[in-house]
Amino acid sequence: MSLQNPVFIPGPTNIPERLRHAMSVPTLDHRAPNFSDTFLPVLADAKKVFGTEDGEVILFTSSGTGGWEAAITNTLSPGDKVLIARYGMFSHRWIDMCQRHGLDVEIIERPWGEGAPADQFQEVLSADSNHEIKALLVTHNETATGVLSDIGAVRRAMDNADHPALLFVDGVSSIASVPFKMDEWGVDIAVAGSQKGFMLATGMAILAVSQKALAAMEQAKLPRTYFDFLDMRKANAKGGFPYTPPLQLICGLRESLNMLFEEGLENVYARHHRLAEGVRRAVDAWGFELCAKSPDLYSETVSAILVPEGFDSNELVEHAFNKYGISFGVGLGEMDGRAFRIGHLGSLTEVMVLSGIATIEMAMADLDYPITLGQGVTAAQEYYRKH
Repeated sequence: MSLQNPVFIPGPTNIPERLRHAMSVPTLDHRAPNFSDTFLPVLADAKKVFGTEDGEVILFTSSGTGGWEAAITNTLSPGDKVLIARYGMFSHRWIDMCQRHGLDVEIIERPWGEGAPADQFQEVLSADSNHEIKALLVTHNETATGVLSDIGAVRRAMDNADHPALLFVDGVSSIASVPFKMDEWGVDIAVAGSQKGFMLATGMAILAVSQKALAAMEQAKLPRTYFDFLDMRKANAKGGFPYTPPLQLICGLRESLNMLFEEGLENVYARHHRLAEGVRRAVDAWGFELCAKSPDLYSETVSAILVPEGFDSNELVEHAFNKYGISFGVGLGEMDGRAFRIGHLGSLTEVMVLSGIATIEMAMADLDYPITLGQGVTAAQEYYRKH
């Protein structure tokens, strides 16, 4: 595979040269007095991306999965009841994590391709008159199906039920790419990762934590050591880390935030919409369908595309890699063999996306898919020319 080719997977995303250089720093003393000069402004500025003034940003050396674990272990106790809907691979994995930690997980099963069922959440929470449910966990952007759920609607459902449960949101493949309004939506813990919209290498979980969630630590009894908010906040207050920090990633995050703010967050979000809509126009021109059941669920960061009956999406992705040196996302879980994914988040432009559409068209033509070369490219070109 040529390293000059962009990747079209939902993450890790393409790393801009500017950020590669920002992460390429020599070993520095993280206990030196000047470390806080870099570190503390990063924590403060990251809050803008999460859409919070009241919350606190906490970083861990980890992928986003470690952020999930930190969210539940710092706020819950063994046997606590949590509510979650399963509508994709990543909501499924969060369910699995909660069960492994000895939590009582109430699961709402929904078809893959649908989003978070706010109406069903409201019904369950309204019936929970004793407030046994301690937390509601939601995957904002389900990368297995290309579905973006309405977190504002989830908050309204919780408010309508007058329920005090904590609200945890997996925003790993949404935050820094689409609007996230932590304070407005009443999110208590939002989890992001360095390798998606922040355009960095994998290795840092970035969380924003509300004051309500911080207060819940006082009663939480799940075991935690490495992911302890208390230890991290105590060290952060002095401008440091309780153990060796991911220094290069922190330096990269500083520059990533600079890039996001220079472009302007609203412009970042508008760019992601344009890129996604161009892909969707191409899919429509091919005569294919998205996994997402309706336009209000379409993700701005990844499109999961169903292949025609009788074709294997994994074979298509493998062929594109082997012949053209370019990566697309395979189908996950229920979408295995049924769908391929085009990631359109992070460091991408319309020109780069057009190259991806053209390449997957060539791969489909090689495998005798019912498409004509140029169909999808032309549809995306027409959209990009006018927007």
